[in-house]
Amino acid sequence: MLKCKAWICLLIGFCLVAGVVSAAQNTAAPVQNTVPAQKTPGMEAAQALSMITGVAISPLLGVSAVGAYQYMRAPMEQRAKLAWFAQPWFWVPALLLVTLCFAKDVLGPTVPMVLKKPIDVAEAVENKVSGLVAAGAFVPLVAAIFPTVASGAQASLAAHGFAAVDISWLLNILMVPFAVAAFAIVWLVSHAINVLILISPFATVDAGLKAFRTLILSTVVLTSFANPYIGATWAAVIICISYFLAGWSFRLLVFGIVFIWDLLTLRRFRARPKANKVKMFMSRPINIVPVRTYGTLTTSAKGELVFSYRPWLVFPQRDFILPEGVYAIGKGLFYPELIQLDGATYKTMMLLPPRYRTHEEEVTQLYQLAAVQDIGLLKGFTAIWRWMKSLFGFRMRSAEAA
Repeated sequence: MLKCKAWICLLIGFCLVAGVVSAAQNTAAPVQNTVPAQKTPGMEAAQALSMITGVAISPLLGVSAVGAYQYMRAPMEQRAKLAWFAQPWFWVPALLLVTLCFAKDVLGPTVPMVLKKPIDVAEAVENKVSGLVAAGAFVPLVAAIFPTVASGAQASLAAHGFAAVDISWLLNILMVPFAVAAFAIVWLVSHAINVLILISPFATVDAGLKAFRTLILSTVVLTSFANPYIGATWAAVIICISYFLAGWSFRLLVFGIVFIWDLLTLRRFRARPKANKVKMFMSRPINIVPVRTYGTLTTSAKGELVFSYRPWLVFPQRDFILPEGVYAIGKGLFYPELIQLDGATYKTMMLLPPRYRTHEEEVTQLYQLAAVQDIGLLKGFTAIWRWMKSLFGFRMRSAEAA
């Protein structure tokens, strides 16, 4: 069964690389004695949109595939003049890293969780770096594609008797920022999957998340192969969906950065909790405070637990009083939780960064909470369901109604 999955993943990976390479043909260096296929300006723009969306979903694979294609297609004497991402010193190690990530995904269910999490951290860091690399590579790529589209449109107007007006500068002003923004929001949502894998304690959930991202990337490639305009339409749908998920993805991005930093730097050995300075993330939306909001837990003069945060990290501070109840720190496998006790059950209200793991007793004393609870790690579908509810923040009653 494992070998079958490996072959299927390998086939999908090959198709993805081929699709990205095919979409990049318009930006590749011309080959001598080769007659390029005739493409309309609209077709070039459609392929560019699909290419941007596909690479945003998987930056390292996309950029390295484009670079390798340009290098292989260019004549020998022109290869030294290619962009940096088309040089072997970049795309050879990049494709090797993609292969290693593929091997990790195939063997993921068989790797112990203690060994798998450091690899997930490394992959999340890689995705951030490759996203920046892809953004830097795609700004000149898009700037090179759309002047060609504008020139083609201008020539078409002139051929039909209309005055030929140079509109390439206007198209650049309008399209390049749009392309960069589209890349950014799609990458933001795609990177959220890496963060979800990082915080997920279930190998089956990790595999499902990776399969979902691969499926979306495959649809971009396949629709672009079938018809560039259908591919561009599907890419536009993905961009629109990503736009509405941008806020949730940004909060998850912050969540991932904090967790990765704590894990990589072993911050729990240096962290010392201080009153009214313990950092937390909302685990469920309450009133207008969305899930995964980052802030600080404080106490009011009346002894109430208050969550202080800044929307998008930069806007004026807001304070939110937690609903009344009995609160305690839950000792989790990878990070602590602030839970609200309700008899024999509990609700996860907030998640604490890994820096506070092994410091649960200190946090409890600082905020005068109930005794530390060992929530551990449940088994089976019950554990997965509880984790999913905590992840997506199924809504609870408002503070006024509590």
